[in-house]
Amino acid sequence: MGFKEKISSKFGNYFQNAYIEKYGDRITSISGTVLSVKLIEKSYIIFNRLMVEMVIKPEVGKKVVKCWYKKNRWFKKPEFIQVKQGNKVIVMGVTGDKNSKKENSQEVQIMNLLNLTTKKDLIPIDHSQIKKSRQQANGMMRR
Repeated sequence: MGFKEKISSKFGNYFQNAYIEKYGDRITSISGTVLSVKLIEKSYIIFNRLMVEMVIKPEVGKKVVKCWYKKNRWFKKPEFIQVKQGNKVIVMGVTGDKNSKKENSQEVQIMNLLNLTTKKDLIPIDHSQIKKSRQQANGMMRR
C-alpha cells in the first residue's frame, strides 16, 4: 500500500490499526479526582517545552496513579487545560511498558485529558460517546 492510499483511504483505518497493533494492550483510561498537579514550562530562545505531572486517585481502588504529559513546540508555547486539585477528570493514555525495567512502567502517559468539573478537554472529542460508555459500565457494575 502506497503513501497516497494510506492517507486517502476511506476511513483512515490504516493508522488506527497500526497504533492499536503497537499499543493495544497498553491503552488505558482512568477516571478519578486530581490529588496534585505540577506544571513545568521551559523556554529556550525559540524552543518551548511543557511538562505536566499529575497524581490521580481513581474512583475505584485504593492506589493512586501518576500521569505525565510532555509537549515540545517551536516558537509558540504549548497549551494545556486548567486542572486544579480536587477536579474530576478522565485520563486517556498509554501505560509504561511492563517488560522494560524503567521507572515509568507504572505511570500513564497522557494522550487526552477530560476535565469533568470545568467541562474542558485537551483534544476535543464527542462527549456523547463518553456518556454512553459510562452508562454501559454502570449497568455492568449493577449486575
